[in-house]
Amino acid sequence: MAKQRKLNKGQLRRIRSNQEKRIHRSDNELDVPDAVLENSEAGIVVSRFGQQAIICTESEPALRCHIRRAVDSLVCGDEVVWRRFKQRSDDIAGVIEAVQPRRSLLSRPDYYDGVKPVAANVDQILIISSVLPAFSSQIIDRYLVACEDIEVTPVIVLNKADLTATLTPEEQRDITEALAVYRAIGYDVLEVSAKQPESLSALQQLLDGHVSIVVGQSGVGKSSLVNALLPNIDAEVSPVSDNSGLGQHTTTVATRYVVPTGGVLIDSPGIREFALWHLDPERVAWCYKDFRPYLGQCKFRDCKHIDDPGCALQEGLESGELHALRLYNFHKIIESMAIKKPSRATSRGKKT
Repeated sequence: MAKQRKLNKGQLRRIRSNQEKRIHRSDNELDVPDAVLENSEAGIVVSRFGQQAIICTESEPALRCHIRRAVDSLVCGDEVVWRRFKQRSDDIAGVIEAVQPRRSLLSRPDYYDGVKPVAANVDQILIISSVLPAFSSQIIDRYLVACEDIEVTPVIVLNKADLTATLTPEEQRDITEALAVYRAIGYDVLEVSAKQPESLSALQQLLDGHVSIVVGQSGVGKSSLVNALLPNIDAEVSPVSDNSGLGQHTTTVATRYVVPTGGVLIDSPGIREFALWHLDPERVAWCYKDFRPYLGQCKFRDCKHIDDPGCALQEGLESGELHALRLYNFHKIIESMAIKKPSRATSRGKKT
């Protein structure tokens, strides 16, 4: 029989550390006895990391908690019921036991993971675009559809406005015309630069008294803008890639910050594309609020709004009451939904 090898002190420390980690995981996977917990309290999720979350209370800005396995969905901004450990032996403050009903929920469709919740209880969505790496009215329209679908107020924010002079005259004209379309429809549009604090005053005023979330493509300067609005948080910033010309992901999880003058700002992960395949084409059309007076007025019920005879949207376009850019973006969205929609099993999504 082989002689058992004696472990050194370093190996013993690693073994004990791994055992403690397994115990913590087991606390999360199994029911924690009521006897070790205090009474229920209210909290709000600041950010989530796997099976743990950072929450805040009125007096405590950051408390790490386990999540009960019965809580099948938890995201930044959720209002939760949680309980403290009576005795703490590590940095885990307690256990999240329930999620309060949500007033709103922003979700991001993902081809592999289904519809993924991003943030809850927001009442204002700041759609961040920029002149670099590239201005995209298509992405703006996708986010506007998402806002209209969950009935949350959108604000279109053009960042890096100080770089407009570096664009070609044609690029400048395209951006100016697109922003004019959104203003004509009735959307708030702001032109700002994270590098020019004086340009941010109107945006700062919009944050007061609201729970806002910044959304947009990677590289449009969301984290730089959050840093400029809230200079004490030091959100990580990455430049636009020199090789691809595309933005690089900086924020990895949605994170909630308190605005000193009142309100809340949530920084969300950047994306390369925002899909809408979880919606029906009829719902997408309704979420184009400038289309609503024309919906149901077409000659044929199954009108595709392209070259169908008696199409009310095409008639609105010809009369100048609808904008060609919006109808073009609408058709591109519908086209992408048909091409990229995942299988039924995938689109159900995973628990978050």
